[in-house]
Parts: sequence; C-alpha cells; structure tokens
Amino acid sequence: MALFLGNPFTTPVGVKIEEATHDTLPSEDWGLNLEICDLINSSEDSAKDAVKAIRKRLTQNPKNYKIVLYTLVVLETCVKNTGHKFHVLVCSKDFVQELVKLIGPKNDPPTSVQEKVLSLIQSWTEAFKQHPELSGVCQVYADLKHKGVEFPPPEADATPIITPSKSASSSIGSVGGGGGGGGGCSNPRPAPLGAAAAAAPAPRQQSNNTSSSPPPPPTQQQQETVAPLGLTPEVRSKLEKELAVVESNASVLSDMLTEVTPGQEHAD
Repeated sequence: MALFLGNPFTTPVGVKIEEATHDTLPSEDWGLNLEICDLINSSEDSAKDAVKAIRKRLTQNPKNYKIVLYTLVVLETCVKNTGHKFHVLVCSKDFVQELVKLIGPKNDPPTSVQEKVLSLIQSWTEAFKQHPELSGVCQVYADLKHKGVEFPPPEADATPIITPSKSASSSIGSVGGGGGGGGGCSNPRPAPLGAAAAAAPAPRQQSNNTSSSPPPPPTQQQQETVAPLGLTPEVRSKLEKELAVVESNASVLSDMLTEVTPGQEHAD
C-alpha cells in the first residue's frame, strides 16, 4: 500500500517526471527522460517512486492529452532503459488495467492516445511473454484481443529495449496528429494532410492582352481548377477505417470497464 501513499512528485524521480511531462513543453525532453531512467536504475526505491508518479500523472487529469502523451513516452522510455524491478511493477495486471481505463470512452481519448496505450501493451506482451512474473500484461492483452479490441500493427523495426536518441524530433507538438509506436524517436512523422496543397501556388492566368487593365475574374470552372486539393479517396478511406477501429475499441472498452467492481481496481 505504501506505493500509493503521499505526494509522488516530492521524490527525486517524481520531481523529474512532473517536469518531463509538463504541458508547456514544446516537445519531449529526451535528455530529461533518460535522466529519469538513470534515477530509476540508481536505487532500490526509485522504481516504485517512478511508477507512483507516472500513475498519478496519468490519472490526475486524463483529458489533458498532452500531459498523458508525454507521460506515456516517459513510461515507454523507462521500460526500454531500466531493469527487472521496474518491469515487474508496470507489467502488473493492476497497472496495465489503469492504462486501459485511460483510453475508455469516459475520457474521450484521441486516436494518438489510444494507439500509444495499445501499442505499449502489445509490445510489452511480445517482449516479456517468456517471463511468468511479468504475465499480468499478457493477461490483459489476451483479454482485450478476446473482446475484439483491434491493436495497431507492430512496427517491423521495433525492438524491446533501445536507447532513444536525445536529438529525436518531437511527435507531440500537436497532440491530435501523433500515433503510437516506438517512443517517438525512431519514427519520422508524415507531413500534415493538405500541407502540400496549401503550399502550391495557383496557376497564373495566361493572356495576350498587353494593356495595363487587370485580368477578368476567373470563371467558375477556373476557380474549381485552382481550389485547394481535398482528401484523396485513398486517404479518406484510411481515415474512415481508423475511425471505425477507434469507435469499435471504445465500445469494447466501455463494456469491459463496466465489469470492473468498484473498489477492486487496486486489489493488491
């Protein structure tokens, strides 16, 4: 029970976690994230203190999606750069179920948050499936799959334990555009939809008239020709499929969360 008592942001690692997940940050602070990993690896109690702070950060304001995403990135970085003691804590069924509740319909999470949480659960299951003491995450993953939750496709180049680059570019400058995956440091982010169209200059009017009078206004057909490009059928289809997945997952998660008995979330 000591894990859940007191202010988690007064410990050395808790102070750093709060600093690394502040919503005023323009991007992830990879140097600070790795400093958190060093603190976790430096003492016996830091792993518990870190999990306590991460859990509090995720649950105190679950609709501040920027803080949530920064915290999930810190969590992912710590799993990839710390040891067994930390892994046992975050792979417990109790902790992973907290992550699942985070993406329930009550919090109306954006796709980026939902995909990040599901990606973490999936990658931890794959990485630790041979370790019985870390089976809590595997049980939650199997339950979600059985209930019909659709997970994002795993990345071909993802590895269970890596050291992220400190110079990695940000994936959370705009909360709505990110996706889940390998910590945000190994995945180049696509340009925003419509950026190319917005930057493209409109065609110039061709005319043999040498007078100084301004050209006539474009016809309706010409206006349609130079109008900004919209979504292609392929992009629209992809977005519709992703939306359907999000809605389906939200429905399943809602049903699962109603099965949780109040007061039993922290059975241990």
